[in-house]
Amino acid sequence: MKKVFLQTFFITFFIFFTFKVFSLEVTLTQGSVKPTPIAVSELYSKNSELIKIGKNISTVISDNLERSGLFLPIDKRSFIQDNQSLSNKPRFEDWKLIKAQHLVSGKISSNNGKISVEFRLYDVFQQKQIVGKKYETNEKNWRRVAHIISDSIFKNITGEGGYFDTRIVYVAETGPKENKQKRLAIMDQDQSNHRFLTDGSYLVLTPRFSPNSQKITYMSYVSRNNPRVYIFDIETGKQEIVGEFPGMTFAPRFSPDGNQIVMSYTDPEIGNSEIYILDLKTRISKRVTNNSSIDVSASFSPDGKKIVFNSDRSGRRHLYISDNNGKNIKRISRETGSYYTPVWSPRGDMIAFTKQEGGQFYIGVMEIDGSNERMIAKSFHVEGPTWAPNGRFLMYFKEERTAEDGSGGESSLYSIDLTGFNERKVITPLGGSDPAWSPLMH
Repeated sequence: MKKVFLQTFFITFFIFFTFKVFSLEVTLTQGSVKPTPIAVSELYSKNSELIKIGKNISTVISDNLERSGLFLPIDKRSFIQDNQSLSNKPRFEDWKLIKAQHLVSGKISSNNGKISVEFRLYDVFQQKQIVGKKYETNEKNWRRVAHIISDSIFKNITGEGGYFDTRIVYVAETGPKENKQKRLAIMDQDQSNHRFLTDGSYLVLTPRFSPNSQKITYMSYVSRNNPRVYIFDIETGKQEIVGEFPGMTFAPRFSPDGNQIVMSYTDPEIGNSEIYILDLKTRISKRVTNNSSIDVSASFSPDGKKIVFNSDRSGRRHLYISDNNGKNIKRISRETGSYYTPVWSPRGDMIAFTKQEGGQFYIGVMEIDGSNERMIAKSFHVEGPTWAPNGRFLMYFKEERTAEDGSGGESSLYSIDLTGFNERKVITPLGGSDPAWSPLMH
């Protein structure tokens, strides 16, 4: 028996059988992705209350896979084999008839106040089980189980890591454009379990997750005349200031090991902004860049050895990479326009950024040497990309031009596939900006 600790509770899982398969076919034709048909059945149980939970788990799994743009869940009304029979053994011919390439089945039961959720993933055409697992947890954690199962299905079919058992922190916005109230908010990646972390009595900007998903660093105007970088503990609600600097600190991000923060600092005596790295254990900071230009928005590489940032040292804002001590600085952006908010992919192979050119804003990606630059989203105003932990999806915020006066309206969050397809609006109670995607929580 293997126990996996998930935040504040345990889920015990048993692996029945694993068969590696990378059979997902993604076909790009005429600007679209052809998703793979998958049948996600409801979890079988003889208990009426558990049937409801099983149905909810099945719905969350189906919705997760559909939102990825890579899967097409088949309408359950077309299913031929019933859940009880399927829970024993699939009749693959029945699933071939409705053109399912993959099949998800399962059971749900209860024992000593906990629920036991079993699922199995099949390749219909090969008539083989790909993976089977069993999870035990408290009933209230059923949604987490659904996300974890979704990640397992995604990984075993695509060969890539999942991203469903994650959270999004962002800045919730309300009020008039010239005086918006901005507060921290957090939710699951599917927009459930939404809650506000701050009360809106002070301005907050650029929240970013720590590697363990339990802390957030952000810029705050708790003291309106002296904005500072803070760390917020999600579980306790405790906030602490990061270092004592006479000037403004902003644009913070954690290092991959969570022991450091890279941020920008504006010295009031000099006036320009430079990149600093602060050790969270010793609270000793070191200056990374040192010139008369404005250097901001740094992001660590996944191994923590390098950073990417934007600077106007060439006269216009471009992206630069350097060692984490400021040495071996190299400009990587090559095209026209101005570049902002770079962030290194979790895979380490790409950098996402905001670009402004010709009165238009773009979300773009490039390889770490600056090659293969391409734009994947554009609008009157789009900004602030953040990577899903598998490096395949991005989230950002978009502000549409209003019809009345041509200025920007309410900001909203959007997600998109790395290929530039499957752009979707992320529904939030209020307007939203500055999203940050957490690492996987399991």
